[in-house]
Amino acid sequence: MSAGPPGSTDQYPKGVRPAGYTLVNSSDPEAIDGEVVEESLACISVNGKELATFMCSPTSLDLLAIGFLYNENLIETIDEVSHVHVSENNCVDVWLTHEVPEPERKIVTAGCGGGVTFDDLSREHPPLESTLTTEPAELAALMKKLHIGAALYQRSRGIHTAVLADKGEPLLQVEDVGRHNCIDKIAGAALKAGISTKNKILLSSGRISSEMLNKARRMGVPIVCSRTSPTSLSIALAKTWNITIVAYLRGNQMRIYTHPNRVLDSMRSTT
Repeated sequence: MSAGPPGSTDQYPKGVRPAGYTLVNSSDPEAIDGEVVEESLACISVNGKELATFMCSPTSLDLLAIGFLYNENLIETIDEVSHVHVSENNCVDVWLTHEVPEPERKIVTAGCGGGVTFDDLSREHPPLESTLTTEPAELAALMKKLHIGAALYQRSRGIHTAVLADKGEPLLQVEDVGRHNCIDKIAGAALKAGISTKNKILLSSGRISSEMLNKARRMGVPIVCSRTSPTSLSIALAKTWNITIVAYLRGNQMRIYTHPNRVLDSMRSTT
């Protein structure tokens, strides 16, 4: 049996749970004392009324709640949040300085699933106006930093991470079992830190779905990157909203699906 991962007296921090497994490779099977990321049910209540239920990582739940409210157009600034309390059973009570519309139904999202429903996303926002540009080497370096900075992923795998970056440097990084939840946590962290998300670069370890792109447009992000693929609807929305999608960003290779000039113009100017 392995001795387990080194660390502080709290061997399994919040967000990680022990999980033994049998390692099978070219040698004899070996029993390993390993660990996996934790997935929990969490709920958000606003002004005393339950609004949404998530399957998520039980970390930074205050940021998840604040970012979710921002991305759902229920708040604009952190000043509208008067109090946030996270209970031991992973319920987040948020008190705002104003009332919010009563939802027709409680929102249920698994973070990696469908999440909030919407009719015609393309009408949600006008095209994004931005002069932000970057270059392939900068995006490759940022994706490398995303991987290095993913603390829970480095421990246990099985978790997504997202980074908000500016001028080649990560500003904020979060992790969650749900890739959508990561975007909400980024928005919440930015609001709390007083960091504008507009004209920044958003990087994700997960697939870019239409819901994720909707959150990115709400945040005013003109460049969205992923280590994996976009969906067909996210590409269509990115074309409409003037957002650059860079996918399969691995090493020095990438696929630019929409509005490539933001990435390629810097290359052309040096030739």
